[in-house]
Amino acid sequence: MSEPLVLGIETSCDETGIGIVRGRTLLSNTIASSMDEHARYGGVVPEVAARAHLEALQPAIDAALAEADVRLADLDAVAVTSGPGLAGALMVGVGAAKGLAVALDKPLYAVNHLVGHIAADILTPDAAPLEYPTIALLVSGGHTSLLHVRDLTTDVELLGETVDDAAGEAFDKVARLLSLPYPGGPEIDRAAVGGDPDAIRFPRGLSRASDLAKHRYDFSFSGLKTAVARWIERFEAENAAAGADARDLPIADVAASFREAVVDVLVTKALNACADLGVPRLLLGGGVIANRRLREVALARAAEAGVTVRIPPLSLCTDNGAMIAALAAELIASGRPASTLGFGADSTLPVTEIQVAEAVPA
Repeated sequence: MSEPLVLGIETSCDETGIGIVRGRTLLSNTIASSMDEHARYGGVVPEVAARAHLEALQPAIDAALAEADVRLADLDAVAVTSGPGLAGALMVGVGAAKGLAVALDKPLYAVNHLVGHIAADILTPDAAPLEYPTIALLVSGGHTSLLHVRDLTTDVELLGETVDDAAGEAFDKVARLLSLPYPGGPEIDRAAVGGDPDAIRFPRGLSRASDLAKHRYDFSFSGLKTAVARWIERFEAENAAAGADARDLPIADVAASFREAVVDVLVTKALNACADLGVPRLLLGGGVIANRRLREVALARAAEAGVTVRIPPLSLCTDNGAMIAALAAELIASGRPASTLGFGADSTLPVTEIQVAEAVPA
């Protein structure tokens, strides 16, 4: 089956994603976000996300089918994120995918959310095929991972990941410190306009020589968040002592300097991996890739290092069902059997498990 028609379901966090692909051609990418419901809490609430998925799934499936102009009966397979992600949210998608596959008597592919972000690249219109090996930097609200991808369907190695806050979480927390709305990523980006990225030298986590021996490719942003909080506290205390208004906080400079620290660490570690492993290719994925400064710095520094950079369309960088369908389509094209029904939601699914519960050929 060279160009299978696959419907993908993605419910790992706060976005209900339904995508339909035919081989490597994107037919629909429907996303229903519950972000507004979480904004009042300043972050994703797992129980709220799970309920939102339940309410959004059927309308999102209907919208995706209409956009793709196909029927459920036309599908060749169903795909779903098994993990990693929020357990309750994943369970909604897994349950829906199993029910759909059984009712339609279609094969079901349970796949890895992080590898799905890599698969999003193959849906880029008119792009050259993804070359292997490649280094992939995935940056989102819940994940910051550096991967060595030797083959999309068979060989993905985890080089490093966050040991505490993911980059997206750090953006949310620093936005809160600056009294900016949730989600923090785009708000920090807006606040940083006109700011000086060199105004404040915030720390670069796990970048000292003593850290690199054990954590060369790992990330840490919790200390950076704390450093921003302490800087704001000192600024306000000094202003108060001088009789000045604490509202004089240079938000643009703080936002730009914080963002620069995050971007510097992400790009440096990714390019270190390219150099160390002799891989002149870097793929960027995940919702935080929408950050303008991250893309600018990555492209500029990679060009200096002789590394080519691939970035999927931004609509495919955030969590979506199309990337899950694309990964399943690649598995099908490579002759991999479907998953059995004996899998569940796995919130800590390792990236090396590209497909779970793969059936054993008879």
